[in-house]
Amino acid sequence: MPSLTVGNTLIPFEIRHSPTSHRRRIILTPDKVEVVVPEGDKEDAILKFMYSRRRWIYEKREEMMEKINNSASVHPDRFLTGAKILYRGRRMRLEVQSHQNKSIGVEYRNGFFIKRPENCSDFEIKAALEEWLKDRVRSDVDVFVKRYSKKMGVVPKEVRVKPFKHLWGSCGKNGIIHLNWQLIFAPKSVLEYAVVHELCHLQYRNHSPEFWVKVRELLPDYELRKNWLDRNEHSLETSQLGIEGSVI
Repeated sequence: MPSLTVGNTLIPFEIRHSPTSHRRRIILTPDKVEVVVPEGDKEDAILKFMYSRRRWIYEKREEMMEKINNSASVHPDRFLTGAKILYRGRRMRLEVQSHQNKSIGVEYRNGFFIKRPENCSDFEIKAALEEWLKDRVRSDVDVFVKRYSKKMGVVPKEVRVKPFKHLWGSCGKNGIIHLNWQLIFAPKSVLEYAVVHELCHLQYRNHSPEFWVKVRELLPDYELRKNWLDRNEHSLETSQLGIEGSVI
């Protein structure tokens, strides 16, 4: 197996030729470094490419291991059968099976079921699962927006679900509402509160007493939901899917 040397650190890596690849890609997971290259790519060119990226690879691996060590108590170590994935406030069991298809399949039936091709990395599974979760939170948000927009007589110009570092949502002066996709890790009632909160900002641009009166009118128990979010903010801000990865 070829390897890179950075200082005193030896970094082995695997080369995988892919008929569907049009460029070289480096995939990092805590236990593997892999470069995916087009069919027919020459080994000398691949090695030269990896050598030119050696510092990036080393730094990303160090960052990855530090994150995992700092959050081992809340993350699964691997995407293997028996691991737990946080979903709507509960840790749900994961079951992983191999199949002959080239794509990764994700299903949810009181737990997550993932069908993966052979030689599929944990980073690729994480990406597929994350995309599934983002689709689900978009669907939930759409339902809540339609329900409460009708009650309030307001219509946002657009609703976007995206990652935030330190925000759960925002409502711009342009009428566009943004919501943090990681709210999928919170109970569904908390996501509902976040949607209502931002919709109320279409009528009240600040957190005035009138704003909170409106929120309470729509969600009489909003304080319970808000308090849950405040208490669990840190754990939700940390990626709940565990395996960190990088790709270039």
